[in-house]
Amino acid sequence: MSDQLFKPIQGGSVTTPSGFQAAGLHCGLKKTERNDLGVIVCDVPATAAAVYTTNLFQAAPLQVTRDSLSNGTLRAVVVNSGNANACTGQQGEQDAYAMRAETARQLGLDEQDVAVASTGVIGELLKMDRVIAGIERLPEQLGYEPNHAEAFCQSILTTDLVKKEICVQVEVNGIEVHIAGAAKGSGMIHPNMATMLAFMTTDAVIPADALQLLLRDTTDRTFNMITVDGDTSTNDMLVVMASGHAGNLELTPEHEDWAAFAAAFRHVCEHLAQAIARDGEGATKLVEVEVAGAVSDLSARAIAKTVIGSSLVKSAMFGADANWGRVIAAVGRAGEPVDVNTVDIRLGDIVVLTASRPVPFDEEAALEYLKGDTVRITVDLHYGEGQAIAWGCDLTYDYVRINAAYRT
Repeated sequence: MSDQLFKPIQGGSVTTPSGFQAAGLHCGLKKTERNDLGVIVCDVPATAAAVYTTNLFQAAPLQVTRDSLSNGTLRAVVVNSGNANACTGQQGEQDAYAMRAETARQLGLDEQDVAVASTGVIGELLKMDRVIAGIERLPEQLGYEPNHAEAFCQSILTTDLVKKEICVQVEVNGIEVHIAGAAKGSGMIHPNMATMLAFMTTDAVIPADALQLLLRDTTDRTFNMITVDGDTSTNDMLVVMASGHAGNLELTPEHEDWAAFAAAFRHVCEHLAQAIARDGEGATKLVEVEVAGAVSDLSARAIAKTVIGSSLVKSAMFGADANWGRVIAAVGRAGEPVDVNTVDIRLGDIVVLTASRPVPFDEEAALEYLKGDTVRITVDLHYGEGQAIAWGCDLTYDYVRINAAYRT
């Protein structure tokens, strides 16, 4: 991906693309005074697309959002944190539809115009009196400014330590087009959408079918390539809305600037995916695994995700232990074709394995490298042209501490 195709917007947010407002506030779902209810609103019917968790136990808001997106457009997405509204039966479904209905009423929209998302503890009913009271206050909090986007970003966080947001600018037909995103995610993260909520906005003119195609392909290469703990959540959702305010000629794969737009779109998703992995519960470092020389890209993805998801690899990274044996063992159990005599492994620039045989390396230099806040593991199989990159983090004592007391 060439950085020359697009440029980051310093201080950009989900309200930077023309036509979008946002808001966030505290309605009382969280025990602390942190924001726990937010909304993004588009001034016009936005073409929209979404991808969802593959977990069979899907939270009620996903059903509502699928229903709202059946015509390929949205005007708003309302989200709460502190309660997942998952595994809550018929009452949970009714509550999710009630969130949609009340948001639509307060914003003067049709119910079909509103998507719903939730994140937090599984198996508890929403305190709907607090949610409804909060939704009634959202319109007065709406705005186009960075502080409105900031309030929204804060409203979607659970165990996250930091907000995740990004905005880039790309030229389409010589017109400046913006793509922005905000996400949450820290634990219960695994490929197949991880445990995350992500919301993207753009002012590009793009039809819903092309947007859905781009979103699904990009998700496979970004959000579906991160893991923290091997658990796929019940609530994962990524929604993107396009206002069309930029006024470019309609973007499709045949458009001359499709590649540039797709590269910018992928950069936004990749940045958010890496931010989620870096902010893994208890994590001290981002770990990146690049696999090259696989029989196909799909095979490379499977191997990279196996390595990044290995508890032994993650533990070695936490301990700054250059134990390449953990890595090659994960490669070997990924269930993908590998020539066991041709594998090379590097930790950063330090070669530790050549042609599946150990080579002498500077242990002290490796230790210092692995103590850093970003570690890159490169695996070259020399078996084909397939390649992929996966992202994760180390496995620390704090991960256990956080999840041992998640409900309390």
